[in-house]
Amino acid sequence: MSGHSKWSNIQGRKNAQDAKRGQIFQKISREIYMAVKSGGPDPSTNPQLRMMMDKAKSANMPNDNVKRAIAKGSQSGEGENYEEITYEGYGPNGIAVLVHTLTDNRNRTGTNVRVAFNKNGGSLGETGSVSYMFDRKGYLAIERRDLAVDEDTMLMSVLEAGGEDMETSDEVFEIYTEPSDFISVRDALEASGYRLAQAEITMVPQTTNELPADKRALFQTMLDKLEEDDDVSEVFHNAEM
Repeated sequence: MSGHSKWSNIQGRKNAQDAKRGQIFQKISREIYMAVKSGGPDPSTNPQLRMMMDKAKSANMPNDNVKRAIAKGSQSGEGENYEEITYEGYGPNGIAVLVHTLTDNRNRTGTNVRVAFNKNGGSLGETGSVSYMFDRKGYLAIERRDLAVDEDTMLMSVLEAGGEDMETSDEVFEIYTEPSDFISVRDALEASGYRLAQAEITMVPQTTNELPADKRALFQTMLDKLEEDDDVSEVFHNAEM
């Protein structure tokens, strides 16, 4: 993955996310609701729901919140209607940015995303303008703290499970898979006794773009404005900060 570490970005956002935990739970509840609507309430037969439940677990979302979202999605009738829309654009210094949204009002969402870009040194692009710079991958992270496993042993476990690539730092093993292999690799590693700190389908930049120090605060403001929007599910970028 060209030395790109998602873990550093995940850890960098953690404190900010802790401060707005209620909003994050609301977003995940919406994703769980939609997963149930499209594939049913049983995570053993609905891979999307299982992934959303893993996401909820990683965010320390209470089980009661998860159960309520599943129950709401299981109710008969039309219910709420959301659609997935991806926006593509550029941040300061030409940083590629992908914004995944889940919305019931595309006009509202489009306006809010555009304002977040335009007011913070960026601009929205056309569909396909930056998505080609990212690869869709399964991503799993296993923290090394209290784990008596060396890099060679971990790599062997990853390859035996069907993983594609692994990166190692002092804090974590980062494992990448093809999206189609994500569930089987995740389940195999869990069955081997590994505790996953993160497990998700994500977008990984093919290369990174270094962001000058004088542009970092502006870009961080853009990211904050996007992530604070209730309709925004995920924000991906290729900045090296």
